Amino acid sequence: MGAAGAGALAYSVPVVDLHREASHISVLPNGGNAETYLINLPRDRILVGLAGADNALPAGLEWPGADVLGHLQAEIYKVRDRNNVVIGVASRLASASEVTGPFIEWVLHFPARGTIYLQMELAPTPEGYRNGRLTAGTRDFESMSGGIREQFIAEGQNEEFDGVGRIELITAFVGQHERDVEAVIASSSRQ
Repeated sequence: MGAAGAGALAYSVPVVDLHREASHISVLPNGGNAETYLINLPRDRILVGLAGADNALPAGLEWPGADVLGHLQAEIYKVRDRNNVVIGVASRLASASEVTGPFIEWVLHFPARGTIYLQMELAPTPEGYRNGRLTAGTRDFESMSGGIREQFIAEGQNEEFDGVGRIELITAFVGQHERDVEAVIASSSRQ
């Protein structure tokens, strides 16, 4: 009787009830969709890991040196939608190591939607942003392909990015059956 009561209670009152914010998706002219995600700096930083960094977060974090992790830099952020509502978390890993080869990658996790894994190009464009590709996704993003644009926008009139401002991530995804991924990414860049 007790087990049946506990089962009925667990079914009617779930332990985890994930709230899903409405997604703000734009339909692109060449098919596919675009979404913009924002990270306000420094407010949305959760972790900054870099060997020898003065601005480690949480304060006092001693990140392993080059002998353990190479030159790996790890950051974890809160992710916001275009209405400035927190909808998930993201990690950004970067390394200039010659052992593993240099790389930059993002993982964005939205609890009610799924996870996106993106690999970025090393060199930024002349306009100052960095492009990347969707490598893998789960749940809502599992059958998607496409790309992302990462841009650091300084607050105020600063030309130099000093850590205050925001990171803007603009995704352009198409379903698995769409063929012209490059056209979708290009059309999202013009928006």
